[in-house]
Order: sequence, then C-alpha cells, then structure tokens
Amino acid sequence: MEQQHIILSQDLEKELTEIVAQCSPDRIFVLADTTTERLCAPRLRDIEAISDAPHIIIGATDTYKNLDTLSQVWTALGEGGASRHSLLINLGGGMVTDLGGFAASTFKRGITYVNIPTTLLSMVDASVGGKTGINFNGLKNEIGVFNSAHTVILDTEFLRTLDHENVCSGYAEMLKHGLISNRKNWSELINFDLDEVDYKHLQDMVATSVAIKERVVTEDPLEKGIRKALNLGHTVGHAFESLALRTNRPVLHGYAVAWGLICELYLSAVKTGFPHDVLYQAVRFIRENYGRFDIDCKQYPEIIELMTHDKKNTAGIINFTLLGDIGDIRINQTADRKEIEEALDFFREG
Repeated sequence: MEQQHIILSQDLEKELTEIVAQCSPDRIFVLADTTTERLCAPRLRDIEAISDAPHIIIGATDTYKNLDTLSQVWTALGEGGASRHSLLINLGGGMVTDLGGFAASTFKRGITYVNIPTTLLSMVDASVGGKTGINFNGLKNEIGVFNSAHTVILDTEFLRTLDHENVCSGYAEMLKHGLISNRKNWSELINFDLDEVDYKHLQDMVATSVAIKERVVTEDPLEKGIRKALNLGHTVGHAFESLALRTNRPVLHGYAVAWGLICELYLSAVKTGFPHDVLYQAVRFIRENYGRFDIDCKQYPEIIELMTHDKKNTAGIINFTLLGDIGDIRINQTADRKEIEEALDFFREG
C-alpha cells in the first residue's frame, strides 16, 4: 500500500489546484453528505480547478454508511461518466471518507481519491491510514479494503463548523494517540479545555496526533503488528457502538471509544500493570466530557458477543490492545469472560 501525502493546509485553493494538476483526471466528482454540503462545500465552489465537478450528496450520520449508500455513489459515478482516470474528492467526516474511499477503491477496480476531512475525528483517525469500508449486517466497518488516498488535506478551519459533541468525538481518538505516545502529550491532552476550544492550539495538537498515527501506520500498513496499537479502546468501544445502534440510541464513534478506553485501561491495570493514577485521571476526564453509556449486567452477554466479531480476533478469541504504561504498548492481549465482565462492572460503577 502506497504511503499517502498528508498536507496541513495553508491555502486550500492552491493545494487542491496542484493536486488536480498532478492527477490529471478526465472527470472530477465531489462526495459530501447533506451536512458538509451545506456547511463546508461552499469553500470549494470558487476553486476553479473543481468548479464544474458534480456533487454526489448522501445522507449524514453513520446510519447511511451502508451498502445502499455505496450503491448510490457507484451509480452516480457511472451515470456521470466516471472512468478509471477520474478523481473522487471526499469532503466530510469519517463516514464520508470511509465510504467514499471504498467506493473509489472498487469502482472500475479503483479510481484515485482525495480526502478533505471536515471533522476532528476524520482528521486524526478516519482519513489517515488507508482503511476504507462500510457497516454491514449490524457490524461496524465489516466490509472494506486497505487503500490509501492520493492526498489528505487537513484544513482545521472546517473545525469551526462543528458542534461540541463532534469536537469531543474526534478528541477521543487524540486521547488514544496520547496514551500510546508519551506522558507529555497525554498531559497536554487532559489539560485542554473542550468547553472553550482554542482552535490555534488545537491545530498544533491535530498535527501531533496525525504524526503519531502516521508513524504507526508507516511501520505496519496492513495491521499485522504494531498498528494494532491504534485499536486501544476500540474492542469494547465498537461493541458499545454496535449495541447503541441495535437499541436505537446511536452514539458518536468517539464517545464509544472514550467509554471503551475506560474498560480497556481497567484491563490494562489488572493484567499489564498500567498505573492506577493514570487510569483514574482518564476516567475523570472521560466522565466529565463524555458522560455515561447506560448498560446493565443483563446486556453483558450481548456486548461480549459483539466483541467476538472484532477484526483483530483470531479463532474467536477476543483480542485487546492494552498498555503497561503510557507509551508501553501490549498488542495481542486476551481476557476471559470474567475479566471482561469485571471491566464492564468498573465502567458502570467507576
């Protein structure tokens, strides 16, 4: 998998114009959801290099990250005369970049695509690393491929369009990056005020967070080893997210990850010696900024069953990424049912 080019944007028009010239596409398409078409697409309208590009508009939120929407995008590309030499620009959050990347990767056996993430979550997570896909059969990201974007443009001006909840959602992935990095980064993250966002400071933090992920992905592009570090919080988090969808109370991805971090840091404290003071530091920050996800012990079997579908698992054994300390990554860890239930108890009571 080729390494993608990541640009921390200073001049969106200049950068997009140069990318179009490099790709020399026969046709250009812009994919956006209903929210980003309204709030973010106007910034692209006056860029001459893409001013004639038709916009493919899909529904917003993760509920549209499915086969029907994917088919809608394929159909629009086909009816618009797209060829293997066309370019798809994905303008939006993680749902748009994931689904758009998968659509581009599979249409005509693959066309070039560029990601312009517009949410904090998609900037620090979804748009970097070459993962594409859709939800299927009630499971997150069940169908997809590894295929990097030609370029990812990170323009933090788009973050001003976000509500508080979506800032928090993306910030959860930054918390994870801090935990797998170093104490200095972690300290900066938990002392940042999410209620009064300093966007200039946040831009620098985004650059740091993306660099952490990029370093890991470059070392292990196909998730055979250390890239599993990026799954910290996600084994439980994805199960929470799937349960929320099943029970018609969908939650933002980052909130589920933040809650998953509580459970997996607890397992880290029990199984690999993670410091208790940092565990409770994390719990306090997450409780204050992400609230709670209500579960009861009767749902434990369903939550654990959902964990068995995680793509990191081998032969049905639930696989966790845990930590011995901040930056001390322990991949391919396991926990038995009793330990997982204790982690869920801690989550409910902590």
